[in-house]
Amino acid sequence: MNPMAAGAGFLHEAACYGLLSRAGLHPPKHGWLGSVLPFAEGEPVVVKGIAEGLWHKSEMGAVRFLSFDGEALDSAGKEMRARVEAEGYPWIGTLVCERIEMATSPGLPTEGFAALTKGEGGWICVLGLGGMQADALGRLAPPLRWPLAFVSPRLALQELEAHLLGQVWLGTLRGTKPLTTRPKLLAFLEGLWTAAELAESEGLDLLELNPVALDAQGGPRPLDGVGRGAVATLARPSPPSGFLRALKAPSRIAVAGVSSRPDGAGRIIIENLRTAQLPEGDLMVIRPGESRFLGLPCLPDVKALREAPVDLLVLALPAAVALESLEALICQGGGAAVVALVAGGLGDGADTGGLGTQLTGMLNEARREGRWTPAVLGPNFLGHVVPARGINTTFIPGDKWTPPPGGGPLALLSQSGAFLLSRLSVNPELPLALAVALGNQLDLRLPDLLQALEGDPEIRSVAAYVEGFAPGDLEATAFIAARMKQAGRPLLLYRAGRTDAGLVAAASHTGALAGDQDLEQALLNRAGVKLAPTIAAFDAGLAWLGAFPSLEPGPVAVLTNAGFESVAAGDLMGGAFPPARLSGKEVASLCEILKVHGLENLVSPQLPLDITPMADEAAYGAILELLLDGEAKVLVVGLVPFTRKLELEDIQRATAFARDLKAQADQQGKAVALVVDAGPAHDPMRKALASGGLPVFSRMEEALEGLKALG
Repeated sequence: MNPMAAGAGFLHEAACYGLLSRAGLHPPKHGWLGSVLPFAEGEPVVVKGIAEGLWHKSEMGAVRFLSFDGEALDSAGKEMRARVEAEGYPWIGTLVCERIEMATSPGLPTEGFAALTKGEGGWICVLGLGGMQADALGRLAPPLRWPLAFVSPRLALQELEAHLLGQVWLGTLRGTKPLTTRPKLLAFLEGLWTAAELAESEGLDLLELNPVALDAQGGPRPLDGVGRGAVATLARPSPPSGFLRALKAPSRIAVAGVSSRPDGAGRIIIENLRTAQLPEGDLMVIRPGESRFLGLPCLPDVKALREAPVDLLVLALPAAVALESLEALICQGGGAAVVALVAGGLGDGADTGGLGTQLTGMLNEARREGRWTPAVLGPNFLGHVVPARGINTTFIPGDKWTPPPGGGPLALLSQSGAFLLSRLSVNPELPLALAVALGNQLDLRLPDLLQALEGDPEIRSVAAYVEGFAPGDLEATAFIAARMKQAGRPLLLYRAGRTDAGLVAAASHTGALAGDQDLEQALLNRAGVKLAPTIAAFDAGLAWLGAFPSLEPGPVAVLTNAGFESVAAGDLMGGAFPPARLSGKEVASLCEILKVHGLENLVSPQLPLDITPMADEAAYGAILELLLDGEAKVLVVGLVPFTRKLELEDIQRATAFARDLKAQADQQGKAVALVVDAGPAHDPMRKALASGGLPVFSRMEEALEGLKALG
């Protein structure tokens, strides 16, 4: 028997020790009972019963602390074997290990644990307080989580030094002494990174080391370890490239499933597409038996697209019929760059016939064989919008919702079509280049869209709503987001389904997969993704990115004519957007401005700055010019309109004020937002200010929470 090789899929302790030794992590010396053992008579040892699938030996009574004695070891091994086999674990052998003298600190936990796990976010190292009470200690001092692709051992060491485990080990707590040194901890962390590489090469997806203790010389030693083999899966063939051009600038579009009923989905899609900037005859209906319908040319079926393909084919058909049409396209080898599936019932809770499995199987088989396929959006595709070209493929009638006008630098992606429409309705002035409802993502998925947008110079920032990540998508999203961050193109994300109730709702909505939320958030944060904590913060972040897509963190100056806004701002600023400060020279200049405008006895010359309702537009202008020249990277300007000193209810004056301020901000490389905290009667004023190109908020809190989301 070769115990080292026993147990496919489960890496027992002796095999794990071998991998750790190759990584330079110094497990205890050890050997199998029955072989030549490297111990002297009477030497303290630890005896362990090793069985297939037995992860927690102590709980099974399969760990004994003895002195090295052949008869005692043999008796302990037999007793352990009987116990674990009675519980159904196949026996592997008795392992005899060196008993390491551990360094301790009176009254404090000194054992750690380390786990290397490969999941949806790639390899992640989790390190925290360990031993038998690791779970309870983890609630007091949550473990550190490091995505290995985005964190170096040196950065991990800096964070470990601030953690309770690092403070105990390094003796930085009051009244404690160092048990180890930073170089030894760095070597240990480097060994963990190497162990992950070895685990990857050997087809593992988990190594669990608990406890990790410091020996008398301060060296971290993994005293126990097990691992798990990864389940082999076929890589998903990528959708064909070029789909983004077909979505953003299609020259030919066809819609199938258009009925004479005015409330039918296909009919509404056609009516919405009549505003698209398409040449005459390049918006078509697939409708057998007719040459024209609703004034548009008709094609009998998708076979007619083989010789005259379209950029976009929208199938507003029942699920089974849509699948047949897609199969016909693939069989004939062409017809549409992108196919959008409007219907549900494919790969979701309503799919009782396995249609979604057929769809993905058909696409993957064709792509692995090198045959043509379209890129497929949906199912449950609510539509997409390209304002600059008048393209609107939603099935929402025009009297219920109107897409935003014009274009801009922002792309908005959403797993939920309703979320997409609601955001565009709440933010009607959003300068949008593209908005896409992704639906169930059986083919085109979030990372596919992000990668395509990454190569589009028109898109300078992206916002997305996510309910879950399909296998492989989390890691891919993180890598793309990291590249986007490096290029100064932020990704703002609202992650729904973060609570137990939210996970249930998300699963019932789209069948989205949910992973370990803490690990997911750690990975996305490291990759530079901006995570909005609430939908309100997401909306505010959208408004900021729409006007200033390359917004960078930095000091914030707040100027208002209402005292409550300055107080609230003082409470809300911080983190990546701290309060700006005035230099002595700037304070003197500000005092002079206040004197010129008759405000010197009313206003305290400090930030946040409340210039009272007695300030007019000229005072605002002079102070803003001063602040734009200062250290502030961001300005938030409160314009509470209940004063005759401001005449910004006049639409032309408000628009000119905002345009002038936007031009000054752009020239100085600063970001500026306006706040009008007043009722619906002042909506025209807000709209006029927004038309000047600045984000306009209804409360100071909104503006600052939006900044926090982007910090």
